[in-house]
Amino acid sequence: MLRNSSWIRRSKLLQTVIMLLTSVALAACSVSVTPPASSSVLPTPTAFGAAASTTAPAVTVGSPSATAASITAESTSATAENASATTGSTATTAASATTTGSASGGTLPVVQQPAELTGTFTYTNDIITTYYVEHAVELADMTGFVRRDLKWIAPPESQTLGRLTIDTTKKLGTFTLDLPEQPRGTLANVAHNGRNDKGVEIFALSYSPNLSGGPFLEGDDRKQAQGWPNYLASVVTDSQNHQEVIGGKLIVWAPDDQQQFPTGFGADNRLFTNDDPEGPLPGGYSVVDLSQRPFKIIRDAQPQLTLYEPNDAAIKDFSKLPYTAAFKQMFDSIRATYAFKGIAGKEPNWDALSAQLTPRVAAAERNQDGQAFYMVLRDFVSAFKDGHVGLNGAAFGQKFQAERTAGGYGFAIRQLDDGSYIVVYVTADGPAASAGMQVGANVTQFDGKPIDAAVKAVQPLAGPFSTDSALRYQQQRYLLRATVGTSATVTYANPGKATSTISLTAVTERQSFQATSLFRGFNPEALPVEARRLSPSVGYIRINSNYDDLNLIIRLFQRALTTFTAEQVSGLVIDMRQNSGGSPLELAGFLTNKTITLGQLQYYSSKSNRFENEGVPDTIDPKQEQYHFDKLALMVSPACASACEIESYGFSQVPGMIVVGQYPSAGIEAEVSRGQYQLPEGMSLQIPTGRFVLPDGSIFLEGKGVVPTLRVPIDEKTAVSQDDVVLQAAQQVVTPPQ
Repeated sequence: MLRNSSWIRRSKLLQTVIMLLTSVALAACSVSVTPPASSSVLPTPTAFGAAASTTAPAVTVGSPSATAASITAESTSATAENASATTGSTATTAASATTTGSASGGTLPVVQQPAELTGTFTYTNDIITTYYVEHAVELADMTGFVRRDLKWIAPPESQTLGRLTIDTTKKLGTFTLDLPEQPRGTLANVAHNGRNDKGVEIFALSYSPNLSGGPFLEGDDRKQAQGWPNYLASVVTDSQNHQEVIGGKLIVWAPDDQQQFPTGFGADNRLFTNDDPEGPLPGGYSVVDLSQRPFKIIRDAQPQLTLYEPNDAAIKDFSKLPYTAAFKQMFDSIRATYAFKGIAGKEPNWDALSAQLTPRVAAAERNQDGQAFYMVLRDFVSAFKDGHVGLNGAAFGQKFQAERTAGGYGFAIRQLDDGSYIVVYVTADGPAASAGMQVGANVTQFDGKPIDAAVKAVQPLAGPFSTDSALRYQQQRYLLRATVGTSATVTYANPGKATSTISLTAVTERQSFQATSLFRGFNPEALPVEARRLSPSVGYIRINSNYDDLNLIIRLFQRALTTFTAEQVSGLVIDMRQNSGGSPLELAGFLTNKTITLGQLQYYSSKSNRFENEGVPDTIDPKQEQYHFDKLALMVSPACASACEIESYGFSQVPGMIVVGQYPSAGIEAEVSRGQYQLPEGMSLQIPTGRFVLPDGSIFLEGKGVVPTLRVPIDEKTAVSQDDVVLQAAQQVVTPPQ
């Protein structure tokens, strides 16, 4: 199941590179797990197939009586051609059973009870279809919630899967799940009557995508079965109170009609505690509606359920409001939930910012001026020192960006380690070239100001930034962008020549801007993971994105490791330099058998007025398949942001890993799925709401990034080199001596 949405760490909206892949529709599952074949339950025919459509894939895999082990084996070998294949004989499910076995070996009289769960749900946040192509629903064991144990992991034999189709146009999910005759969950005695009752099995229905391997949550997927579901689940949970269940529906199975179950929440408003009022529960399956008072027991054969998208994970849609109302609601929401509240240098001065921007919003509304409203939002975003704060300005943003960056002077600069600035690119036949400027020239002034002061005064259009190094890099680029026709003076000295001052006029050209782009050479049509050998002894894996089909990313990465191992490659280089984020996948777990500790996710609670832990601390656990290489190198750059940095940090902690680069990664680390806003005029804004802290209370990665342990110098030679000097350095450190 998808226990929660906190695993989503997307990079800034304007900088996220979204790669479109043509996906083969592989399986959304409809599988039920029941006792093994030695029990009284017989196997049933297995339908297997896949069909491409205009919606998300919808495929039936397995049957109500298949075990987790058998379905895993079948699902890896079946194809669309065996859609009519069957295994075994007639099944016994809750729908067709004539008697229901009791825990004492007797039988219960035939009575109507739930046999098939059906329903629909809607969603606003498209993360589920961005990251997954294999969708299912799961009958999720709620033992973790009963025990309030966030580390409890549902065993595979308790998992029952059902068919789910997703209409991405309508953002609508439709599901069915056949209940097994007898589930394999954990019995819990939730009555407080002093008797040693057998107890009941308690489940919720939950969205359950397939991240890796077979359809069940086991092996490398086991952490997805941790705790209890709170994202797209049949229960409603309180994110401000440790994900306590406060409504929705549970599915409960009782071995006989002698069991007790709560009929309400009790005085403490918490379920399964000593003060719960209790009443009898029929044997077999019941759906318990927690939103009724007292709780309502539903025994319909085909009860209807829905899965709830948490309010905090849903898109905050203010798009139909007037400018002033939309801005105020957005401002107040962000002020209440911003991830780095109280951290000097990260958050703005809220009162001063409101006083400055609110009158401008009102003026934009009076004049119906969408461009003016966009400029207000730009200034709002720029008030943060946080690269996760992003604005999509729609047509207004595109117009502004195009006008301000269309012109250039025909050259690009870069600051060296010694603090000087040299020309690293000159556009052929451009203004600078026509004036005699050459690559390698030392620039000392721009438009009458010392070059360093001129650079520091620039506000890049791509901001904000979480680190000074990322900001400074972009300031150097945007210093030389202007509207066409703008004039500026430049003082410089070509190599071995005297200093001169020239006047340049910006013309329409983008070559000089692209020459220093961190995404220069990036191929948006490439697969998310690419691999090749740099030499007979050195393998190279480039992870282009974590914002894609996550299952595909894992399989491609592991395929590369398997191939290089078979080829007896001794050195491995991992390139994360142009990965702008997505969802971290703990890929470092393939390269170490040690657990890597990450940060503890926290959200601000308006109830306690402080940041509260969400779940358990993040870790990267060893994968079942382990790979070893004698020497390892990781490459990072400021374009590596958000989830890329979690992935890179994990790699950096693998024993023997050398981090190679000229700059740290972007230093952008937070959780943003709860901070998505839709605004008038088609604009949208993103803000981080979850932060990650270390045991000492310090912030994890944000503002720091992954720092190279082998720093490639930025000097007169490397700055103007046409070679990939960082890759050369990485290859050199993993190449065995001759």
